[in-house]
Amino acid sequence: MDLSSKSEYALLALLELSPHYPSGEPLQIRQIASQQNIPDRYLEQLLATLRRGGLVKSQRGARGGYLLARDPWKITLYDVVSCIEGFEPRADPAQVADTPEARVIQGVWGEVRQAAEGVLQKYTLQDLVEKRNAQQQVDIMYYI
Repeated sequence: MDLSSKSEYALLALLELSPHYPSGEPLQIRQIASQQNIPDRYLEQLLATLRRGGLVKSQRGARGGYLLARDPWKITLYDVVSCIEGFEPRADPAQVADTPEARVIQGVWGEVRQAAEGVLQKYTLQDLVEKRNAQQQVDIMYYI
């Protein structure tokens, strides 16, 4: 299972916003886009979706932009991915063939979904920030 580019870009944008949360300093779309190499128009659409989902808020004005709506340690990856992707409900049992094979397949896919959701609920934006910071330290040490 792969993370869609929409979810990946949304996570990159939120990672860019996370260090600015304590100061309440908003970032403009062009700042986020240039730092994370995300097309401006695409990022604009993603941020609008994240705003509707209550994960970011926007601030108007010359010093306006976007900032996290909640603490980074309270936003799980599940929150982000489900906001962007809108997890599909399970197939209607009336539309799925009622055979032993179909029941076995549905059971396995149910396990896959549960495992994926469990991992996404386990990690927060703060966890990703800490992992990124640790990775940056490793990269710096490597070049010295």
